[in-house]
Amino acid sequence: MTTSTATATMNIAILASGSSGNSLYIESEQKKILVDAGLSGKKITSLLAEVGRKPDDLDAILVTHEHRDHIHGVGVMARKYKLDIYANEKTWAAMDPMIGNVPLEQKQIFEMGKVLTLGDLDIESFGVSHDAAAPQFYSFHKNDKSFVMLTDTGYCSDHVRGVIRNADAYLLESNHDLEMLRMGPYPWNLKQRILGDHGHLSNEDGALVAADIIGDKTKRIYLGHLSKENNLKELAHLTMENTLREHDLGVGYDFDVYDTDPDRACELFSL
Repeated sequence: MTTSTATATMNIAILASGSSGNSLYIESEQKKILVDAGLSGKKITSLLAEVGRKPDDLDAILVTHEHRDHIHGVGVMARKYKLDIYANEKTWAAMDPMIGNVPLEQKQIFEMGKVLTLGDLDIESFGVSHDAAAPQFYSFHKNDKSFVMLTDTGYCSDHVRGVIRNADAYLLESNHDLEMLRMGPYPWNLKQRILGDHGHLSNEDGALVAADIIGDKTKRIYLGHLSKENNLKELAHLTMENTLREHDLGVGYDFDVYDTDPDRACELFSL
């Protein structure tokens, strides 16, 4: 299901996804953007090279929220490559002391619930339920194509489901297997946090969200933000595919399910 990048509306690569660090690359004819930079600048440069891209060509970084696994390399990348950083005001207030000095002209506000146009991309922001200052994720639109990223949320509201329904491709959270989390080594208060409304979607919950939002246009679902301690790729993948089949959805026919990795970039794909 590989599409020629020469005729694509958008090219996308999930550079890293997991509790140790998150970053995504998306490009159109006019813009090249990172969403989050939750690893070192050196590691992000290496991950970009895996998909044949260079940080020198980037235009901007969008930030979802201020947790370290999403902003670790934001300041370094912005300073070195003179990149604009986009985040909402509350995220900026929380993030600013954590990323070092960034020139004022590179600090851009992108408020929740708004649409930002960067070149030929329209980017819609939407709020999620997570224990951060004002976490928001993004839906990218160009022509009739759309890509949605939704991780780091304890639940998915009806409003968000409406915003993100029937995209061409998704990055969706499959953070933990419920039994692995319950029986695992985490202290009880951390387990409660992950299981709560401001935590993370389990494999089961993520799969149920997917069953509700995918539509005729949907071709790709990527499973993201898997916990190293409380999940396995095989479990997340099986849960997603089985749930979608139970809802009579065409896994492997109408669309495919893909894994992501915390240390390796996924292959660049095109819409």
